[in-house]
Amino acid sequence: MTSTAPIGMFDSGFGGLTVAAQLRHDMPHEHVLFYGDSAHAPYGLKTPDQIRERCFSIADHFVAQGVKALVVACNTATSACVEDMRQRYDIPVIGMEPALKVACDRGLGVRQHVIVAATPLTLHEHKFAALMDRFKQDHDITPLPCPNLVTTVESGRILDEHEAQSAVHSYFGGFDWSSVNSVVLGCTHFVFFRKYFLQMCPQDVAIIDGNEGTIRHLHVVLEALGDLAPEQAKGGIDIANSDTSARMSERSEQLFHLL
Repeated sequence: MTSTAPIGMFDSGFGGLTVAAQLRHDMPHEHVLFYGDSAHAPYGLKTPDQIRERCFSIADHFVAQGVKALVVACNTATSACVEDMRQRYDIPVIGMEPALKVACDRGLGVRQHVIVAATPLTLHEHKFAALMDRFKQDHDITPLPCPNLVTTVESGRILDEHEAQSAVHSYFGGFDWSSVNSVVLGCTHFVFFRKYFLQMCPQDVAIIDGNEGTIRHLHVVLEALGDLAPEQAKGGIDIANSDTSARMSERSEQLFHLL
């Protein structure tokens, strides 16, 4: 494997573009092959076996293209099969998980109330249950499934401010924010709604996602292997989607440039 090889990144649809944007910002010399599986979205309503089948199919294609690492830019896919993927491939496989530790650590020992917004499957998988078990004794954690936020992005309604705002308020409009310390965006699609969360929540409520930490971890892994792209490399991103229509290609570009 050479350091100039691309990084393969995929998601159930458009949400992983938020991770791709973070990678392009933090690791600008790297070349990213991004694949959104919008034709089969949302993953959050599929069975784990169905998700594994899609992930292996996509990752096999990336490996055949010679990628030096795989980034599973989807919390749901990570929950369903990241360990299986690490057994299957001999390159680094980097997954996502809700940034619950970051949210709890903000309290510096003071009990926190954290809302974790994610897909139903992420919240019901063993991986999240194990994560929650680490913190629930010392903190108040409210898991909140928000499947319609995914479909709002995938349908393109996220590009309509009124639609996007309404989607967020449909899940979060009833909270007593005086008792909440942070909201964890436990799905990469939800990062597109960040500005609406910031508008809705008091300033002392933190809006946290795992994208920066994921890319930091990727950097550390590639650095340890000597596989970081050289500084003279230009870097870039190629965006593809399982829905090959011109409409979806245009939407991919629109959403990426929102970030």
